[in-house]
Amino acid sequence: MRIGFIGLGNMGLPMAANLARAGQKLIVYDLNRKVVDKFVEEFGASPANGLESVAENADIVITIVPTGKDVRRIVMGQDGEPGLAGSMAKGKLLLDMSSSDPTGTVALAKELAERGIAMVDAPVSGGVRRATDGSLAIMVGGGKGDVDRCRALLDIMGGQIFDCGPVGSGHAMKALNNMLSAVGLAAAGEALIIGKQFGLDPAVMVDTINRSTGRNNATEVKFHQFVLSGAYNAGFTNGLMLKDLTTAQDLARATGVSAPFTALIREVYAAALAQYGPASDHTEVVRWQLESSKVKLGKK
Repeated sequence: MRIGFIGLGNMGLPMAANLARAGQKLIVYDLNRKVVDKFVEEFGASPANGLESVAENADIVITIVPTGKDVRRIVMGQDGEPGLAGSMAKGKLLLDMSSSDPTGTVALAKELAERGIAMVDAPVSGGVRRATDGSLAIMVGGGKGDVDRCRALLDIMGGQIFDCGPVGSGHAMKALNNMLSAVGLAAAGEALIIGKQFGLDPAVMVDTINRSTGRNNATEVKFHQFVLSGAYNAGFTNGLMLKDLTTAQDLARATGVSAPFTALIREVYAAALAQYGPASDHTEVVRWQLESSKVKLGKK
């Protein structure tokens, strides 16, 4: 197969590199031409001269871009600019690995199906480190036959593949996973602030929690490394986290579910983003909690 790969960002670049190392024939596209040229030089991929080139030359097109709106613009075009769909032949497949809005994904898949183009959504979890070593958790939504067409590619990029259901299910699962991740980070931050004010050592608290029932991903892999150290550079931005939390909240509304925790945690991250900007690291939500409480936890 010939694989089109759109989006050579923090996550997309190492994922595409793993596909290239595995011998997949790639045609790559990114708005940053320097990144494309460097990738082509290193991995022998073909550079795409625009979206039309990707659509015409690839059997499966992978997108991993910031938002579902970006995916729609790339696929359907915007402001007179053509998208992928105009040049994709019947029988081709779009594999969206972005963290997109699930309702938007369902709508886009329906439009593509009317053109004879299949769609699978397969967002990822695990960050840049696991994207680099090919051990990402991948949440997949789509018809069985369509997912099977992508299976070999997903196995290269991910250590665990979860079949979540019909198209849109992967994106729904990703938004809800990130909501839980956001809650765990902020809740742990609040616990450490309370403990520090009582007189507990934050480092001892984290070690204790990680051997107790309160442990979560944030306490195990983020607090010592990125919070207590004062680094705040885990590699996932507040802007992207707030986008995912908004997606989770929108999903709750669309399904008629009352979701007070989702609404509250979204407000917390929105406040952190307002303080530090969308490019700030998502772990800086704890920095915001600390500054709001006038408490210091770590070395800085």
